[in-house]
Amino acid sequence: MAEQIVNEFTVNRPIEEAWPIICDVERIAPCLPGAQLEEIEGDMYRGKVRVKLGAVATEFAGEAQFVERDDAAHRAKLSAKGRDTKGRGNAAADIYAEAESLSPTSTKCIVTADLHITGKVAQFGRGVMGDVSKKLMDQFAANLNKMLDEQTPPPAQAEASEASETSETAETTAASPAEPTVRKINGPAAEPVDLAGVAGPAVLKRLAPAVVAVLLLLLLLRRRR
Repeated sequence: MAEQIVNEFTVNRPIEEAWPIICDVERIAPCLPGAQLEEIEGDMYRGKVRVKLGAVATEFAGEAQFVERDDAAHRAKLSAKGRDTKGRGNAAADIYAEAESLSPTSTKCIVTADLHITGKVAQFGRGVMGDVSKKLMDQFAANLNKMLDEQTPPPAQAEASEASETSETAETTAASPAEPTVRKINGPAAEPVDLAGVAGPAVLKRLAPAVVAVLLLLLLLRRRR
């Protein structure tokens, strides 16, 4: 089954500040319910999504790689794929992200996913995943803006921190090997997203596999700077 899903969210920051944040997977992955970034290998990002239905919890694996990224135009394209670890279905997508300035203090990001689904996930009707992905995107945006309000340092401190990071990156680059190495991300375990809370009991049974596909793709639509 093929379907196109379009979502948008707002970041309460100017576009030149918001775009690097949007592209910083390590920083924003915890903002998506159930999502956890596990490792980075070169420009490949791998993670998992945990979901639960009542007392039963399960995990799903996925990875993504950027095909194009234009920081000046604030546009990016990547290829993503995910799989149910129990073999019940697969999802793949070409994902396009574009940011535009709403005001001197806010930025809108539009995400379009050309989604291709096989297995049991493909049995579910069109439009269902779009509704659920919008709810998840709204939760993500709320978590992201809350994180920024709590963590963003004053401008002088931020500039000093950025200068320090740039210096450290230069030193690391000089010493790092030519071939990509796998870097593990040892963050706290993600709490599983509650399917009943997202989908509602009326559509829960037919919707659960679709929610998993959407979560995987939302997790993998961004990359680390």
